[in-house]
Amino acid sequence: MDYINLGRTGLSVSRLCLGTMNFGPFTSEPDSFTIMDRALEHGINFFDTANIYGRKIAVGATEEIIGRWFAQGDGRRDKVVLATKVYGPMGDWPNERGLSARHIIRSCEDSLRRLRTDTIDLFQMHHVSRATPWEEIWQAMETLVAQGKVVYVGSSNFAGWHLAAAQESAHRRNFLGLVSEQCHYNLLTRHVELELLPAAQHYGIGVIPWSPLRGGLLGGVLRKQAEGTAARTNMDHMTGELAERRGAIEAYEKLCADLGHDPADVALGWLLSRPGVTAPIIGPRTVEQLDASLGGLTVELTEDVLARLDELFPPVGKGGPGPEAWAW
Repeated sequence: MDYINLGRTGLSVSRLCLGTMNFGPFTSEPDSFTIMDRALEHGINFFDTANIYGRKIAVGATEEIIGRWFAQGDGRRDKVVLATKVYGPMGDWPNERGLSARHIIRSCEDSLRRLRTDTIDLFQMHHVSRATPWEEIWQAMETLVAQGKVVYVGSSNFAGWHLAAAQESAHRRNFLGLVSEQCHYNLLTRHVELELLPAAQHYGIGVIPWSPLRGGLLGGVLRKQAEGTAARTNMDHMTGELAERRGAIEAYEKLCADLGHDPADVALGWLLSRPGVTAPIIGPRTVEQLDASLGGLTVELTEDVLARLDELFPPVGKGGPGPEAWAW
């Protein structure tokens, strides 16, 4: 396993991040334990979760599964760079969501209890809050850092200008601010290349792409459909996009076959080749899926292949950052 610094920090994280959203609703607790143990065997030390994951079962269910796994001991917690999130609704009352200082601090305490740990390594805002001033957000985060309950702060689903606003506010307070941004990024979803990625690189913010396979569309979906092995839980809501992009996806799967790589590996390899990307998030439901994800680390894409991928899945506008993507 290769490791990389998380943004401009000295923290080393694996080039793949283990996403845990399936733990509980789609993956049983014993199987979740097995996946996390196997991830450590592979050298994956970066685990991502959120307070709202598992809510189909119960609020905070996924964090509780991870906490019970940590409780087994054997150095599990010390080996893991643990990331969780705050923002989503945790109840029906108005102050049980968002990024008020009250909710940030309460959510951190609740996550620590569910995760059975004293410290969250990376506490991420799951979405931007337009109703909360940055002075309030940073005051709450500074308090948690000073108490030793949080080490680093990250964001998710921010726009480029949100990163700039957050960092400029943090700088005025002599606070480290954001060290990572978790965003929707893959060959089929490239709008973050316009402004988010340039902003992240400018401020030294590591990029953690979620949905690297676009819900399975980049994971060999046509081959799996022909084999009868496509997962309906992933594909039901992608039917329209698959029909719209079928020609490009057919050509993509043929290109991958010619390269001798699984489509999922090429999709991960492409993300790993993008400037500023720290670690794509993989969300296996089974140990077999986790093991298969390691193939993306071995993919090396030539300039010709990268150009072909741009033809199949064009970037937004003229490609690259704005304003050149839409202007001279």
